[in-house]
Amino acid sequence: MDFTQLTCSIDGPVATICLNRPDRMNALTQVLENELRAAIEDADADPAVRAIILTGAGRAFCAGMDMEELEVLPPDDIHRQDWMRPYDMNRRADYQTRYSYFPAARTPIICAINGAAAGLGMVMALYSDFRLASEKAVFATAFAKRGLIAEHGIAWILPRVVGHANAIDLLLTSRKIDAAEAMAMGLVSRVLPPDDLMPAALALATQLATEVSPRSVGVMKRQIWDAPFRSLGEVIAEANREMYFSIQSDDFKEGVAHFLERRPARFTGQ
Repeated sequence: MDFTQLTCSIDGPVATICLNRPDRMNALTQVLENELRAAIEDADADPAVRAIILTGAGRAFCAGMDMEELEVLPPDDIHRQDWMRPYDMNRRADYQTRYSYFPAARTPIICAINGAAAGLGMVMALYSDFRLASEKAVFATAFAKRGLIAEHGIAWILPRVVGHANAIDLLLTSRKIDAAEAMAMGLVSRVLPPDDLMPAALALATQLATEVSPRSVGVMKRQIWDAPFRSLGEVIAEANREMYFSIQSDDFKEGVAHFLERRPARFTGQ
């Protein structure tokens, strides 16, 4: 697919997707939404890609929906048929909606938040597996200031990330928080100087790509994202089933071999 509002590059096992509307603070349009989903799904389908980095061009990560599109948004936009896709019966339906599809990707997604992450920009960051932030990053849910509501599952995921009290605060006030406060409440895992953000994201992606089994990563990512819908007993039973298959895998054999032979791992994902 030819992209017009983002760039996508693949360097070895790492795909880097960059929202590319810097003059509009990478605000989402329908075109950018569609391109982003295609880019993530294409990267996830590539067996050579073992980590995806998502970031933004310029001074923002994503300022939310483009206000020019929001101004003329019809009330029934949320129900448009072209937003509805056939479900993949092998993946949880909860993670196949308009914005919640990040967890359905087997490949881990690292969100490198280089600047403002507001509204849907914050939603996308929350659905990512890792969140690294520049010291210049700022966050806001923004919805209440637009006369909107907690969109696209943020009322479900935000309390799970930052706790109920912080989620109520961020959603109802729509106040901005800086990277340090985001770090303190657990919204991001690391805060870095601006020039160190992408190198840190790349180092993490490289670690995921070279030091651990991609088969294990894919299974564990699914286990983590599915766990909120299951009881402890169901999670344990699923783990026991997955263990049966893991100990028969090539990656398990390689995991033992590279440790005993004191050499770098050569995982194949099989």
